[in-house]
Amino acid sequence: MALEEKREKRPPVTPMMIEEEAALRNGSRGLPPGPWAEAAGPRPRTTERHIAVHKRLVLGFAVSILALLAVTMIAVLLSVRFEECGAAADGPPRAGGNGSLSGAARQPPGAGQPPGRPEEEARGGEAAEEEEEEEEEEWQRRRELPPWARPRLPRHLRPLHYNLMLSAFMENFTFSGEVNVQLEVRNASRYIVLHAHRMHIEAVRVAEDKLAGGVRVARTFFYPQTQVFVVVLNRSLEVQKSYNLKIIYNALIENELLGFFRSSYVLHGERR
Repeated sequence: MALEEKREKRPPVTPMMIEEEAALRNGSRGLPPGPWAEAAGPRPRTTERHIAVHKRLVLGFAVSILALLAVTMIAVLLSVRFEECGAAADGPPRAGGNGSLSGAARQPPGAGQPPGRPEEEARGGEAAEEEEEEEEEEWQRRRELPPWARPRLPRHLRPLHYNLMLSAFMENFTFSGEVNVQLEVRNASRYIVLHAHRMHIEAVRVAEDKLAGGVRVARTFFYPQTQVFVVVLNRSLEVQKSYNLKIIYNALIENELLGFFRSSYVLHGERR
């Protein structure tokens, strides 16, 4: 009887009590189901939105790294290409001149020449290189530097007067030049050395005067290490006499700030 009486005195179960019990089981801190219970409930730390943002950041970083690598590779290739072009321009066939202008003639080498001429020039170039090597060996046996390998020009010649004529061609940015230099001989020598770089030499003539005639030029060559042009004569120039050196050459008018160069500016939207 006592147990039955106690059961009769237990309060009846209401729907509110059932909801609270379900909320406690679901971990909503005893709040009834609804927007407040959802706000107070535990949430995952990483949502889908955060994952999308992280993916975008990683993708942007990867794209920037790839772009940086591509730009670096292009810069390296361009620098290698420029070095090759500079080395080719400094070579014996096309180097030389009094500036920083690369040496392509207005007409390509060999234009208007007979078919057998390039082979003859190649053989002549090989012979000239052999002679140059022999001369350098001779100077080494003397334990002296040849005049073209010294950091300063030799003093056996002194220029008295320059006469320079230039013709510029703006349609293809080339120019041709002719220089006549009056030289005074201080010490006998058969070498004429002058600064020259990245030019194409067409002709070289050395003469004492109109009556005595010219002095035969044995060969000419460039020495890129010191940027000089060397004229080798068949005989030595006589002391206390003056000679005239004539050089005809041509080259490109480049956009480097050295020698005979070109530059441009913009005026009213027009490049001049």
